[in-house]
Amino acid sequence: MALYSTMIEEIHLAATQGFCAGVASAILVVEKALERYKAPLYVRHHIVHNSRVIQNFERQGVVFIENLDEVPAHQTVVFSAHGTAPEEFQKAKKRGLHIIDATCPLVSKIHREAVRLSQREVTTILIGHKGHQEMVGTSGYIPPHLLHIVENEADIQALPIHPDTPVSYLTQTTLSISDTEHLVKKIKEKFPHIVQTSKSNICFATQNRQNAALALTDFCDVIIVCGSKESSNTNRLKELCDMYLPTYMIDHADELDFNWVKGFKKVGITSGASVPNEVIQEVVNRLKKAYPMAKVFQEENIEKDIEFPLPSL
Repeated sequence: MALYSTMIEEIHLAATQGFCAGVASAILVVEKALERYKAPLYVRHHIVHNSRVIQNFERQGVVFIENLDEVPAHQTVVFSAHGTAPEEFQKAKKRGLHIIDATCPLVSKIHREAVRLSQREVTTILIGHKGHQEMVGTSGYIPPHLLHIVENEADIQALPIHPDTPVSYLTQTTLSISDTEHLVKKIKEKFPHIVQTSKSNICFATQNRQNAALALTDFCDVIIVCGSKESSNTNRLKELCDMYLPTYMIDHADELDFNWVKGFKKVGITSGASVPNEVIQEVVNRLKKAYPMAKVFQEENIEKDIEFPLPSL
């Protein structure tokens, strides 16, 4: 018997969700590297922040490591999509490791910007989450005497930089626009001599997913966000939707609590940029089993034709 079968009438999927081009590319890199080099294949840091993806690769013989000393000499190592600091490339080369760089091209763009600023000796403020793998990688492209990392307004106020110092800023790609706009405004207020970077550092995939998720809040009653807690962009989706509607985040379909949707007619489902489509479909299937009369809606994904070239294997 269906649960609360008279309640949910519509299930709306965010138009843009699931794998972004950078994640799809990184996963394909690991798949092709497995075919060519066989297991065990070493990957520094989780290739993307999703438990389903990681568990699937581990079953195939992928070994995720944090320290390059864990990789036997002269073996192959894949660097994750989040980006890797230059010193890690140097360490790998010294140990004779074959490097496959799966860094997302949009993160690589931030690295190039960081290098340009550093070459000009510009003091650079990184906006993002301290310890996040992307931030660790980007920090490696900026000399310590030029680098300052901020997470919030209090960090900006505490910066030991003279107000007349020319500064620039770069942001973690997976932050929300609302988060960065507020902090960028504070930086500009404190440091009037801003050295402008080329464009916004928020990647288009992050922005597209945020826009699509927020669109759901206009007509849905409750939002389910699919993704792992380690995923920064997924957490941002949850925070954004939570400003408008009851919002819950799950890593797997079996974590769905039907009490969350009880009494609502329209359920919205969105997901982070590293979530496989099958996870989303499993959530839909669970809801449809409980509410068989519910109709499923989704507009066309504007990213459906976007692909990134693969790095050399």
